[in-house]
Amino acid sequence: MSENCIFCKIVANELPSKKVYEDDDLLAFLDISPLAPVHILVIPKHHIVSLQDVTDSDQPWLGKMMALVPKLAAENGCEPGPDGGFRIVVNSGQHGGQEVDHLHLHILGGPRPWSGRASLTA
Repeated sequence: MSENCIFCKIVANELPSKKVYEDDDLLAFLDISPLAPVHILVIPKHHIVSLQDVTDSDQPWLGKMMALVPKLAAENGCEPGPDGGFRIVVNSGQHGGQEVDHLHLHILGGPRPWSGRASLTA
């Protein structure tokens, strides 16, 4: 855990969130400034700064994180099939648009066009 990390504080229940999933490794919650009708953040519970810091030893939880995405998307309103779907965004580092220094992925979905920022950062 990182004491100044907003996502670590959410994991520790020091800050509120609208959780949609939690297990021993991962936490998923609704974005407080959604850019799409469905906008979920998925984070590892342990602190890792960005995708640039992932190593081979992270494969089990990272694979679990990716495998969880379709389930969370479907459970939270994304329509299945070619007329539905969702988008996954992972920003990594300052040049990649990452604003919160804790690895996270965005699940975005719902009927388009989406309102909000043209480029996704966080």
